[in-house]
Amino acid sequence: MIDCLAVGLGGCIGSILRYLIGKIPVETNGFPIHTLGINVIGCFLIGLIVSLATKNTQMDPRLVLFFKTGVCGGFTTFSTFSLETQQLMQTGQYTMAIIYVLCSILLGIFAIFAAQWILK
Repeated sequence: MIDCLAVGLGGCIGSILRYLIGKIPVETNGFPIHTLGINVIGCFLIGLIVSLATKNTQMDPRLVLFFKTGVCGGFTTFSTFSLETQQLMQTGQYTMAIIYVLCSILLGIFAIFAAQWILK
């Protein structure tokens, strides 16, 4: 039950952070920059958490659960990413949809490598 509370509390924090970042006023010309930024930051954070947990085997598994599954799970927005990609395509913005998908995937993977490289 404590594991569920750790995930739930972390998820609450991650969801609130996601909501607040989404409220930052930015002119995007329709490009879903908030979601892209949130996904890249989330990938970077999960990369840091996994790297720290791997290096420090003494780290409390509940703390890892809190951050990895809770905070990052509540913060990242892959389902929103999928919906927004579909919406871009549905409105005929195929080039923007392709750019969005490629940036999300490539920058997300790069962010994980960057986080792990920083902690080496």
